[in-house]
Amino acid sequence: MKFGNVIRQHWAALRALLVFTVLLGFGYPLLIWLVASIPGLHDKAQGSIITASGKPVGSKLIGQSFTDSSGNPLPQYFQSRPSAAGSNGYDPTASGGSNLGPESVVDVDPAKPSLLTQVCSRSASIGQLEGVDGSRPFCTGGGVGAVLSVIGPRDSRGYVTHPTRVVSVNEPCGTTPQPFLDFYEGVRVECAKSGEDYSIGQIVPIRGAAPADPRVPADAVTASGSGLDPNISTAYADIQVARVAKARHVSPDQIREVLAHYRNGRTLGFFGEPVVNVLELNLQLDHTYPVTS
Repeated sequence: MKFGNVIRQHWAALRALLVFTVLLGFGYPLLIWLVASIPGLHDKAQGSIITASGKPVGSKLIGQSFTDSSGNPLPQYFQSRPSAAGSNGYDPTASGGSNLGPESVVDVDPAKPSLLTQVCSRSASIGQLEGVDGSRPFCTGGGVGAVLSVIGPRDSRGYVTHPTRVVSVNEPCGTTPQPFLDFYEGVRVECAKSGEDYSIGQIVPIRGAAPADPRVPADAVTASGSGLDPNISTAYADIQVARVAKARHVSPDQIREVLAHYRNGRTLGFFGEPVVNVLELNLQLDHTYPVTS
């Protein structure tokens, strides 16, 4: 290849580099900045920050916890849904879910509860906090997953035909007076002994007598995929009204009146479910019905 051709090719490449640097390195970011500065879009571009008394208190788009220093729910506030983002939840730098799926029903150890046990314990806690029935299918009265390991000979499909031993895998011995179920197919149910492996058995979740439509809604006991959801369902908001009203020394109807202004319908009229933005609602309650000592 002639030296002149090499020079022309490199000069063409350099010109393309300069053009695209100007267009994409300066022009495109400038265009986006100008669009973000349009009235009506500027607030969203800045993170939809919400202020109170002139100070930023959070973003409309990112949830946060309303708890005390020990992690206990503050009774005067509506509570957000659980979050798996970061060690304490709602960490924007660690957005994500728990990576636990519907097959996570057996607790690895007390420090690593299954998704089922997390749901059961949250439902029981919320039921106690809100004064409603916190029971739900496949949960024990103690708030763990109602799951048995059924040990015995199996048929060609892998199902145990004649149980010889049955263990409540999520109820370690000593944590409860007795397993949630006395007998399973004529075999007495045992508590789980520390260090023993019950994976040899067939894992059988027990539905129990809880209603099919739990009083505590699903978003109250499960984290969102991002872990940053700022909204809760209207059903979860409704069961919190009585507690918030009592803490603020007003009637439930007064709280419902404020709540009604913060109910948002389905996106575009048909996507998702109606929701309530927790931060906006709590700030309005602080303004309308402040807590007095």
